[in-house]
Amino acid sequence: MSSRYVIIGAGAVGASVAAQLTEAGVPVLVVARGANLTALREHGLRYLRPEGERRVALDVAAGPDEVRLRAGDVLVLATKSQDAEALLATWAWQPVDGVEPGPGRAPGEPATAAEVLPVVLPQNGIDSVRGALRRFVTVIDTVVVIPATHLRPGEVVSPGTPQVGGFVLGRAPRGGGPGSAHPGDRVAEQVAADLRRAGFATTVVDDIGRYKAGKLLGNLAYNLDAAVGPGPLRDAAVAAVADEARAAFAAAGIEPAEPITAPGLDLSGWSIKEIPGYERSGSSTWQSLARGASVESDYLNGEIVLLARLHGLEAPVNAAIARWIATAARTGAAPSSLGEAELAAVLAAAGRPLPVTTATSAAASATVGGDAVGSDAVGDGPAPVAAVLVDPERLHKELTAADSPLLLDVRWALGDPNGHDHYRADHLPGAVYVDLETELAAPAAVPGGRHPLPDAAALTVAARRWGLTAGRRVVVYDDNGGQSAARAWWLLRWAGVGDVRILDGALAAWRAAGLPLETGDVVPAPGDVLLRGGALPTLDAAGAARVAVEGILLDARAGERYRGELEPVDPRAGHIPGARSAPTAANLDEHGRFLPAEELRARFAALGAGEGTGVVGVYCGSGVTASHELAALAVAGIDAVLYPGSWSDWSSDPDRPVATGAS
Repeated sequence: MSSRYVIIGAGAVGASVAAQLTEAGVPVLVVARGANLTALREHGLRYLRPEGERRVALDVAAGPDEVRLRAGDVLVLATKSQDAEALLATWAWQPVDGVEPGPGRAPGEPATAAEVLPVVLPQNGIDSVRGALRRFVTVIDTVVVIPATHLRPGEVVSPGTPQVGGFVLGRAPRGGGPGSAHPGDRVAEQVAADLRRAGFATTVVDDIGRYKAGKLLGNLAYNLDAAVGPGPLRDAAVAAVADEARAAFAAAGIEPAEPITAPGLDLSGWSIKEIPGYERSGSSTWQSLARGASVESDYLNGEIVLLARLHGLEAPVNAAIARWIATAARTGAAPSSLGEAELAAVLAAAGRPLPVTTATSAAASATVGGDAVGSDAVGDGPAPVAAVLVDPERLHKELTAADSPLLLDVRWALGDPNGHDHYRADHLPGAVYVDLETELAAPAAVPGGRHPLPDAAALTVAARRWGLTAGRRVVVYDDNGGQSAARAWWLLRWAGVGDVRILDGALAAWRAAGLPLETGDVVPAPGDVLLRGGALPTLDAAGAARVAVEGILLDARAGERYRGELEPVDPRAGHIPGARSAPTAANLDEHGRFLPAEELRARFAALGAGEGTGVVGVYCGSGVTASHELAALAVAGIDAVLYPGSWSDWSSDPDRPVATGAS
């Protein structure tokens, strides 16, 4: 099939696809409107990618009156769901040159697009396919994973790399499977091949409806940022809308499938590389509110409300969120401005439990001398949950409850690559193994250190492999007093998970209590959580240096490494000038449990950290065991900030000063 792609809509998805296909040599015609149309015609697309900025000249039209459809064209309806019905009705009956009409036509009457051209549907939600199937013979439904942003006319920021994103495609309502001779299945394969050639990961499935439903579950969580900022209340709302959706899907006989697990979709090397000055803004609905555009919440939350009502159920939280977002679009309200009291009232009225929260961390909005707290610090991240730790007996009881927490086994030690083998030998019942090196850290980098923070997209992929669903509680443990489990505790909270606890005393305490263990690997059902970094503040090297002078900077490594007597892995020995030695071993008692809160407060007070002492920063060798120090500080009621790169980052720069000795 020699195809020209007629892409109707030039927003984040449509323009990204158009640019990539154009640069791959595939013919493209883009249909745009308003200021976006003018900008594209006059200047081309300003296309910002991790490898650089470029202008992409696109063939552009204002609508069907300026387009002569021809045999072999592929229509791509790259608009929001709320615009799909009107556009399908308009484009379906456009004449197509070069195709003989079917039987029953008057002489000279042309064939129409609905009869002879395929239409590709990259919309969110599950409604557009109905309108397409009413008209078009060949409908290719798709799930799109493209983290692009479109806020200004003629400009798209697309940070996915090395692939731009991914597509799961399939003939609607259902394909014929591998090797199918159905013309629609062949079209789906050809479109997938063209997109793959253009820099996207693609796969074709025969049950695309399941993956569309799975994407809708993710949309419900992700698009909540249009209503409310991060925090325990949003986590509770995410859990509520997802629970209502699952109930509605079950009643409708729909079994959602997670798109990133689709067979043949290889996003294993994919990441999101933020483009300086163009950091991602938010979900597509957030972007619509920010632009003052119409919103698709009626086809996201509203779709769940419809399904529920059609099957004798109610979805009150989805109904309330749809109402609020639609009202915000009508009144011009800013994104994320739904009040906590209003959201709490919605949850309470729906019979949902409200989270127990404390005041937002003071450190989350703290700066010392301007930029001591890195750009991740957003100041509106999740308030710390009341409980940092859980004892074995309590956890054992929780595991028998209907809302049992997800257990993550994070066994890791410097120089011991056999954590997975230790896990297989025995672990807590139902626990999933987490590979700290590959799932809780990005590859080592200079600058960045030995265990940089992973990209939120990569962490989302890992968390879904663990089976983490939106709103579910998490308990992490290891076999070394929480030293590595604390990395997962801090990282998941940084990514927006509100309720994460550490098993106090680690695996040894569980064994000492005589509680059951099991062997082998646990492979859970894929989760649906969507993680976004930045809910907790961080320090960079400059910030750590400033905190060492103007606040309290704690070095969590062993004393001999702090003093510079020993350095087994990093380029130089010593410590950051002004830092204070606070080895994590002193956080635990003789049984490997965290000291009581009052003893930890006394310990940190002796180090100068406590109420009124300014920002407290923490580092270690590579940002792993420093998380243990942060957990101990949290038990003591002290807010603190992590320097993720830690000594491995600091010592890699020969221009940074190094101190040795006891102070």
